[in-house]
Amino acid sequence: MSARRLPGHALGLVDLTKRYGRLAAIDGVSLDIAPGEFMTLLGPSGSGKSSILMAIAGFVVPDAGDILLDGRRINELKPEQRSFGVVFQGYALFPHLNVRENVAYPLAVRRIPKAEIAPRLKAALDLVQLSHLADRMPKQLSGGQQQRVALARALVFEPTLLLLDEPLGALDRKLRADLQVELKALHGRLGTTFINVTHDQEEALTMSDRIAILSHGKLAQVGRPEELYNRPRSRFVADFLGKSNFLDGVVESRDGHLLMLRVGQSVLAQHVVDETWRPNDPVTLALRAERIHLGARAEGQPNQLQGVVESAAFLGAWQHCVIRTPAGRLEVQSPVQPGEPSPQARDRILVGWDFEAAVPLSD
Repeated sequence: MSARRLPGHALGLVDLTKRYGRLAAIDGVSLDIAPGEFMTLLGPSGSGKSSILMAIAGFVVPDAGDILLDGRRINELKPEQRSFGVVFQGYALFPHLNVRENVAYPLAVRRIPKAEIAPRLKAALDLVQLSHLADRMPKQLSGGQQQRVALARALVFEPTLLLLDEPLGALDRKLRADLQVELKALHGRLGTTFINVTHDQEEALTMSDRIAILSHGKLAQVGRPEELYNRPRSRFVADFLGKSNFLDGVVESRDGHLLMLRVGQSVLAQHVVDETWRPNDPVTLALRAERIHLGARAEGQPNQLQGVVESAAFLGAWQHCVIRTPAGRLEVQSPVQPGEPSPQARDRILVGWDFEAAVPLSD
């Protein structure tokens, strides 16, 4: 391979289903992945994300539905006929082969002429910045270096798609953050379609063009990271992606796009886009922890509550507080301001937020 941009390929899933007895590991999932897109399948354990990736790779045979590559059905193709690169969480490096031999292995099994192997091998190792370690054995490498070897091996034969199954899961937090940036940059240079599986929200938000959130084998919501984070359509998505407070109440009145809501002992104002809300409708507000203001910064906000700090934790640049209010307990994540006193347990404090800060949910 070379560092040149590779052609991106479109992948489509149409009503994909896989059952194990009564359990639907994949339950009628339909998803379109654009050529050259970095798509992440995100969800908790048992959500079906890895089952979908293994079905795309050809290691799991679906019971129903279609897998389409550039519009062509590939359900019957064996894994080796699909020409997809796969990187697993455990890397799956051959312990008896050095870095050079591990990366060259896919070329050897494809019987690529020897004259082509050397330049492709060099380009792949240069791409992941491991040329200087080509003679080392896997046990002599760090976790991050082993991950780069697995990436080079998956890319050396110029795959149609690159499938990533929790590729950063075995790394420590700092190295994982560094490699998230590297993987995204690598995707930008190559242009290959990447499909990534993870349960790590930060990883999904950092690297993805779009994210597909799964729950119990079903697709919960698909969209750009900022769209999913700012406009979740369900309580599950709001709760799984980021940290949200959920305030359950009813609509008291409506004036155009402004709702007045009864939540606990409080009346709150909430801006809405659609016009379907009516008085007495039940509503749940999903309110992000970082969109709540405290103390002087809460003054002037449309929604204000007096609260008592139950607990406070210093997190470096952020302060995390749990505050008891008439509308319920709120978790708040506010920036630490140098020179200003931080809230402490048992402090009485003003809490406030804008009427566009929360997202109203009907489920």
